[in-house]
Amino acid sequence: MSTLAALQEALGVSFSDRSLLEQSLIHSSYVNENPGLARFSNERLEFLGDAVLGLIAAETLYRRSPALTEGQMTRLRAVLVRRETLARFAQAIRLGNYLYLGKGEEAGGGRQRQANLAGAFEALTAAVYLDRGLDVVRDFIFKFLKPELERAVSPAVAADYKSALQELIQASEQQTPSYHVKEVTGPEHDRVFTVEVSVGGRMLGSGSGKSKKTAEEEAARSALAGLSEQQGGKPE
Repeated sequence: MSTLAALQEALGVSFSDRSLLEQSLIHSSYVNENPGLARFSNERLEFLGDAVLGLIAAETLYRRSPALTEGQMTRLRAVLVRRETLARFAQAIRLGNYLYLGKGEEAGGGRQRQANLAGAFEALTAAVYLDRGLDVVRDFIFKFLKPELERAVSPAVAADYKSALQELIQASEQQTPSYHVKEVTGPEHDRVFTVEVSVGGRMLGSGSGKSKKTAEEEAARSALAGLSEQQGGKPE
């Protein structure tokens, strides 16, 4: 396993308390197999790091994207801090090379496992925050968020309601929305499709259009508006 000094160099962050950095890298499987070497895993740091990441993502969206509505910021924040995104951040700094894993977890590909990488990145964020404070962790995280944010707020992505809904649902519920045609009305040359979108058997929204694609986009937009209202936002 690579050294903590090498990791600090890759991060561009020097820790005063290296035990925090080490703690952020300890997977529960390592604790289970080595109780005499490690008492605690990185799970408590994951919890704190999740909150710190959410705050920094929200602040970044608020300050740098003044044209976004509350509902749009809610969706984009979910995209910025979802598991897939955090795992990608971890891969960029080869964080998997530094993890303390149990033998079984390592043999099963644990260093590349998305859940492990995302969790370790959250824990690392918390460690930077506790050791160096909010200003340093904000600068550290923004290096990762900036390119992701530029991609996420591009007009093409912002207009794609289906993708936005899928990203939100996958981030919050680890499921994929499904669409089905509820009815088709009108003559053959002027049909109107009505589509419903649901997840886990729960209907989220419906929409109509001259094509299935248009109706699906409208259903996704309806679902996003409804979810925004549930979270305290305003429909767009």
